[in-house]
Amino acid sequence: MTVKQLSVFVENRPGRLSAITKLLGDANINIRAMSIADTKDFGILRLIVDDAEKALKVLKDEGCSVTITNVLVLRITDRPGSLAQAMNALYKDNISVEYMYAAFINTESNTACLVLRVDDNDKATVALYDSGYKLLSQNELG
Repeated sequence: MTVKQLSVFVENRPGRLSAITKLLGDANINIRAMSIADTKDFGILRLIVDDAEKALKVLKDEGCSVTITNVLVLRITDRPGSLAQAMNALYKDNISVEYMYAAFINTESNTACLVLRVDDNDKATVALYDSGYKLLSQNELG
């Protein structure tokens, strides 16, 4: 079960992040999770939104360089050691995590959600389900 993630190449200059988030807001697209990694000249803005296809069109129409990648959204218990246990479930099946970022924490249910980019989504899904973990679907995020 994968979720669509947008990766947007952003020039590292004042106002670019503001312009991109305004485009999405004006198009009534809700950002569910985000991460940005930067270098001196550019950044990669990774977004989980409620309507990835619409966001892709909006951003491309404005000349943004953007791609869609399938990622996993993992729900874990928000307590010390939970992340280590989930990573061990992947490690046992020799699955590599390329990157990860926190999506949201729910204090009422005592859970945290993480976005994972792994080398094999299908294999990781099986490994996580077999270890008792819950993956969220695109619909659950929208």
